[in-house]
Amino acid sequence: MSLANSTVFALIPAHDAQRAKRWYEEKLGIQPTMDLGPAGLLYGTGQSQWLIYQTPFAGTGKHTIAGFLVDDIDASMRELRGNGVTFEDYAMGEEGPTTENGVARDPEGGAAAWFTDSEGNIISLTQLSPSMVASAVGAAAGDTA
Repeated sequence: MSLANSTVFALIPAHDAQRAKRWYEEKLGIQPTMDLGPAGLLYGTGQSQWLIYQTPFAGTGKHTIAGFLVDDIDASMRELRGNGVTFEDYAMGEEGPTTENGVARDPEGGAAAWFTDSEGNIISLTQLSPSMVASAVGAAAGDTA
């Protein structure tokens, strides 16, 4: 069995799933599509599905656990800041991103920003560079040039 055509979805841990549910609704404007009881809360955004599940190990990772692709990172950040989301600032040099006003930008027009949810998980926003968008569109259309 090959996983090459399988869908991958994020599993986001929460110390308190109901607190996380409220945070994602109030801060990000996202509501679960289904309550799976003890298995967690199922969400659907864009073409993705993801799950918030309760565990005492939430927020223990020091890495990005999930990310949202956005068309306009500045507009997305303004909206989220208006909802009380605080973006992280990093100055990691060769080890990782360096942000200014919460966003890291690349010379080709791509950008990324990170914030922490109610459970201590690191979530990102990513705006692809125009060349990456063109490559993705070409790949989706079957262009192999």
